Amino acid sequence: MIDRFVGRITRQVRALALPIAAVLIGGLVADRAAAAKPEVFGKTKDGQVVHRFTLQNRKGVVARLITRGATLTELHVPDKRGKTADVVLGFDTVAGYESKDNQYFGCTVGRVCNRIAKGRFTLNGKTYQLALNDGPNHLHGGVERSWDKVVWKGRYVKTKHGPGVRFEYTSPDGEEGYPGTVRATVVYALNDENELRIDFMAETDAPTPVNMTNHSYFNLQGAGAPTVLDHVLTIDADYYTPTDETLIPTGEIAPVDGTPLDFRKPHRIGERIESLIKSPSLGYDHNFVLNGQPGNLRFAARLHDPRSGRTLEVLTTQPGLQFYSGNFLFGQKGKGGKTYAKHSAVCLETQHFPDSPNHPEFPSIILKPGQRYHEVCVYRFRAE
Repeated sequence: MIDRFVGRITRQVRALALPIAAVLIGGLVADRAAAAKPEVFGKTKDGQVVHRFTLQNRKGVVARLITRGATLTELHVPDKRGKTADVVLGFDTVAGYESKDNQYFGCTVGRVCNRIAKGRFTLNGKTYQLALNDGPNHLHGGVERSWDKVVWKGRYVKTKHGPGVRFEYTSPDGEEGYPGTVRATVVYALNDENELRIDFMAETDAPTPVNMTNHSYFNLQGAGAPTVLDHVLTIDADYYTPTDETLIPTGEIAPVDGTPLDFRKPHRIGERIESLIKSPSLGYDHNFVLNGQPGNLRFAARLHDPRSGRTLEVLTTQPGLQFYSGNFLFGQKGKGGKTYAKHSAVCLETQHFPDSPNHPEFPSIILKPGQRYHEVCVYRFRAE
């Protein structure tokens, strides 16, 4: 009698254990990406280890990222024939990213991307002086400890937008001249719709400007292809912000209508660039005022390569898009020894407007304690 009772209980426990085990195993499978370990990519000059992470979807898209600068180093995308190519500029080594050949390739830019006039802004009655690293102006967060140059903490994560990588960095008060300690987070996630989503987040303990972006250079024929001027571009913007001779906005919001900046309908990038090459921008290096409501994820731009059929769509929650036509690329050697010639790649940087702290008429980039900065950029690929 006792034996039969023990046997019945044993069978019940085993029956219960099977679904419990299935749940546990399923959880382990689901969290496999979060438990994966990154590779060692190399070391910085001062001995910090830089790790590399890989994301891959079911359609053959592969993204690789490193902890230095929370940087997108590779992005392999299929063309209309199914052949993949790496469509972003970068380097094979940490030394390449630390060299003068690196022009912010693929990195996370901060604390404030783009330019600040004379490297100066006033906040709550106090004037802050930043480094001047772009002629008379401040560019992309500074010189030595801008966010593209520091080593972030990284780990694989599971997100509702697909497998991802989460990067975290704490920028101390006074770093590069900025006030307040900022805790910054960047999450890249890749889904099976060929969308690479980037979430930029930050919190602060004191008021400070924050304007983050990704600075990838794209050539949809593949990194190292000789030109991007044959690519076709569309930008959903009726207005742009004109600049002075040092590329600082005048404060005016001007219509693109009748200018070489009118990309509301598709145009080849090289079609009208000659009229800008002799201007202070040396080509396209302009901030577009995107249509639609800032804060809502919406279409911003489309880049198409007729030869490969690859198309990149950019979506964002940000109010602006800086379109840069690779005017300062000079033939430096990148991945696999490929040459990055002038106008051989473009940047489509989703962001707030340049010099926003000095233009109260622009959308504010001042982050305050208790607030949470959160902006999104999506790179969506297809072949046609």
